[in-house]
Amino acid sequence: MADPMKIRATLQGDIADVRILMRHPMETGTRKTATSVVPLHFIQSVIVQHNGRTVLDAQWSQAISRDPFLGVRVKGAKIGDKITVTWIDNKDDKRTDEVAVMAGS
Repeated sequence: MADPMKIRATLQGDIADVRILMRHPMETGTRKTATSVVPLHFIQSVIVQHNGRTVLDAQWSQAISRDPFLGVRVKGAKIGDKITVTWIDNKDDKRTDEVAVMAGS
């Protein structure tokens, strides 16, 4: 299973500022080692949900860099609301992590 994502969701008024760091190699399939080509391995789908309602559904390709960072702003959030992030890669590996919205500083 993949490493946990680092997710921070802070409230600014009624908008949650969500920042997500996903640990993933994001291989393009073109990098070569001394003896072979490193196979294609990248996140294909990212879904961000606010209390079970999808607020972002993204389709990615191998053009995204290693350990991608994603920022999303969610309107209508309150302290304690749940932000859930799920990604699926081209090898059908899947990772889901959840965080509660905290007060902003």
